[in-house]
Amino acid sequence: MLKTLITAAIVSASLSAAATAQENETLRVGMSGGYFPFTFVRQDELQGFEVDMMNAVGEETGLDIEFETMSFSGLVGALEAGRIDTIANQITITPEREEAFAFTQPYVIDGAQVVTREGNDEIEGVEDLRGQSVAVNLGSNFEQLLRDLPYADEIEIRTYESNIEQDVALGRVDAFVMDRVSSAQVIQESPLPLELAGEPFSEIRNALPFRDTEDGRTLRDRVNEALATLKEDGTLTGISEKWFGVDITAPVSE
Repeated sequence: MLKTLITAAIVSASLSAAATAQENETLRVGMSGGYFPFTFVRQDELQGFEVDMMNAVGEETGLDIEFETMSFSGLVGALEAGRIDTIANQITITPEREEAFAFTQPYVIDGAQVVTREGNDEIEGVEDLRGQSVAVNLGSNFEQLLRDLPYADEIEIRTYESNIEQDVALGRVDAFVMDRVSSAQVIQESPLPLELAGEPFSEIRNALPFRDTEDGRTLRDRVNEALATLKEDGTLTGISEKWFGVDITAPVSE
């Protein structure tokens, strides 16, 4: 009887360890699913640049990628609470975020872009945002970029969960600020009367944040190695060219 109980205990412990190991082999990736062409849903299928990139990371690391979609503004809280392991939704590296999270190397290097309704001659770039209402996605870094401008107190900044492009096209807000690549894609794909205003400003670098714990840093290092390999073998370039027609994963000078 004792031997049976010991055997059962060993089996139970082994199954528990196996379940834990299996859980550790899953990378839970949070994203909004509403930021074309990086992460979006079309015909009930989650797709986009960052979806393909994370699937490639999964193949390289042997990790099972589990996508979890939620509002963009809730992603950081979900990461902090441990409900997800990282965020793949154009998270820009900032000093404040570097204090809170362990980041991978950048996988997108871009610039912030002003977008207006077609024919808006009053705004020809970021320097013309004085006295204007400007929309940004709630929880994004673009709000902070605008607040860092020397004339930020002259800009009416509005935060949006969605419909940012529609409100600019309808004249409810004067402009919006988004990354250059996404802005160009939105204009190309959308029937809305929108146009780029001026040149990109303030270089931004997107990377994957992990919790700054021993386990989080270990997982970050594993993913970071995969990103390095995917850059070296051209996989990231191929994914970028598929979605954007250009390589957004390296500095322009490279």
